[in-house]
Amino acid sequence: MDEAQLRFLFVFTDLIAPLAVGYLCRRYNVITDKFCNKLIKINIRIIVSILSFLSFWTLKISWDLLWLPIFGILACVFPGLIAKFTFASSYKNLNDRGAYMMASMLSNIGTLSGLCAFIVYGIQGFAYLQIVAMFQTLFTLCFCFPLANYYHNKAVSRIRKHKAQISIRALLFNLNQLPVLAMIIGFILALNDIPKPQICYDIFNSLVHIGAWAGLFPVGYITKFDKAKYFLRKTADIAIVKFIILPLIAYFVVTRLFDDSVLIGSMIIAFSAPTAINAVLACSIYKLNVNIAISSFISTTIIFLLIIFPLYFFVIKDLLL
Repeated sequence: MDEAQLRFLFVFTDLIAPLAVGYLCRRYNVITDKFCNKLIKINIRIIVSILSFLSFWTLKISWDLLWLPIFGILACVFPGLIAKFTFASSYKNLNDRGAYMMASMLSNIGTLSGLCAFIVYGIQGFAYLQIVAMFQTLFTLCFCFPLANYYHNKAVSRIRKHKAQISIRALLFNLNQLPVLAMIIGFILALNDIPKPQICYDIFNSLVHIGAWAGLFPVGYITKFDKAKYFLRKTADIAIVKFIILPLIAYFVVTRLFDDSVLIGSMIIAFSAPTAINAVLACSIYKLNVNIAISSFISTTIIFLLIIFPLYFFVIKDLLL
């Protein structure tokens, strides 16, 4: 088995396996909802914080890479704006609308697309995707999670017939924002060229697999196919945005900015990512309609794995050379 085949196994061990195990644990009542919710919080507050810190500390600061953080943010902003002014308005229930916005804005760049870029381009492609994913995570924590809480509070205010008391301080300063602080500390260390011990790389390489399980296991656990399938057709337009509109935008932008085919290809993979796990987690934490996010997550992930990535791997990547 060659190196590419070994790397391909990560798609099964770090993506499919934790989803399947989580789903089976739910079906056979192996764990409780309380345990699952604790795992979600531990993942965001501890594991993601450590990975964020180590990722930013090991980041090589370069002027040539300044576009990648911008792409990480635009990967959320573009689909969010499209959803806001088109399909999201069809959801009258604000908990449904908030879930639709999360499913549209958040893409699985760091995990699924990162592994796919690794399979196609090796370490270099994976590194590019992680830089984009870092800043998407920053935008998620600073904007998307508070936005999810905003939609929930507005929905509650409608039901209770009174104006919601939304505290900006409570939205932005809570334990779920710890990864932001970790990123800032890591960035400061990298900016000052503080040497990184080898153990940091060893911890990261081990913890990234633990993080994949801690992040995906709860998604598999809370996935209810019988309820989620009702929203599959209602979220089909998300697939159109993620797999047609965004990749076309990315292609016309990156081909005019870069000459490196690996960088160009990696960014197209980033902008072709399916709905992220974080969309499901945000809906779960802030009590939005999690079935909408799960429906989009399931449908776009299946389309990406069975159609989009094979099409890219066997056809598109050769056209970019």
